[in-house]
Amino acid sequence: MVPDILQEGVNYLTYVLMGLDPTSALGSAVNFFIYDTIKILILLTVIIFAIAFFRSYISPIKVRKALAKRNEYVGNVAAALVGIITPFCSCSAVPLFIGFVESGVPLGVTFSFLIASPMVNEIAIILLWGMLGWQITALYIISGLIIAIIAGIIIGKLKLEGEVESYVYEMIEKIKAAEKAGITLEEEKQTPKERLLSSRDYTLDLLKKIGPYVVIAIGIGAIIHGYAPADFLIKYAGPGNPLAVPIAVLIGVPLYSNAAGIIPLVAVFIEKGIPIGTALAFMMAVTALSLPEMIILRKVLKPKLLAIFIGILAVSITSIGYLFNAIIYL
Repeated sequence: MVPDILQEGVNYLTYVLMGLDPTSALGSAVNFFIYDTIKILILLTVIIFAIAFFRSYISPIKVRKALAKRNEYVGNVAAALVGIITPFCSCSAVPLFIGFVESGVPLGVTFSFLIASPMVNEIAIILLWGMLGWQITALYIISGLIIAIIAGIIIGKLKLEGEVESYVYEMIEKIKAAEKAGITLEEEKQTPKERLLSSRDYTLDLLKKIGPYVVIAIGIGAIIHGYAPADFLIKYAGPGNPLAVPIAVLIGVPLYSNAAGIIPLVAVFIEKGIPIGTALAFMMAVTALSLPEMIILRKVLKPKLLAIFIGILAVSITSIGYLFNAIIYL
């Protein structure tokens, strides 16, 4: 109900008060920008505040000790599975990523979540099943899990904790230093009011850091949304082109959408003759490798780690696309 009311309000603002043509590229872009900016900033505020409040009851040391007893591969699998059942877009998954890191969750495990959450979710699964059948849906789920798990394991093995921006790791570095000194940090005894106030301050501080990047990212997505021709992928990544999969991935990178929002477009591509592996690679690039998400992540990750993350994802998605095309069209 709320999203419908919001959309109706934005439609009234852009098409009535501003007088923009709803069928024009400019009207579509402006409408997309206003709607998604409001929606995502509300989501970010709620998610960040909820995480901060929840974490006030959890000792980071206990989290680290509990994770230390687990097999790291089990952690990657669990994080990817949790990502599937948390239907967040790439932008709203970033605060969760930050919260995991600050709580002591290993970097590779957090990346498994960060990849799986926007790439695969239950809404997309339901829509994909209804539009394209259970076989393609199963391929979509399995491939998303494989990419999230393998990419998280690789990043974890590379030991790149130092490539996360310092403000994200301030909490975990404090914990490590205390542990080396033999000091046990205890959770502060806070009243509910104090927890609410500290959560509010944390939320405002983090929004100041990543908020401008969110708006820039949505602006880029809005331009692409309004001005990119609908048949662009069909023209350059159609059947018979051996480079169709990497081209589809490159086309998907500048776009911004969640998995549920991109599925109707993917269904149209498949109906037009785009190979299934190519279409799925495009969808995965839009949801997990989009330029808007990379802009936001740059505020969290240093260039080296961001480049490694992009490279692993691009290779994984492209490989999955070629594999599906080979299996399905044998």
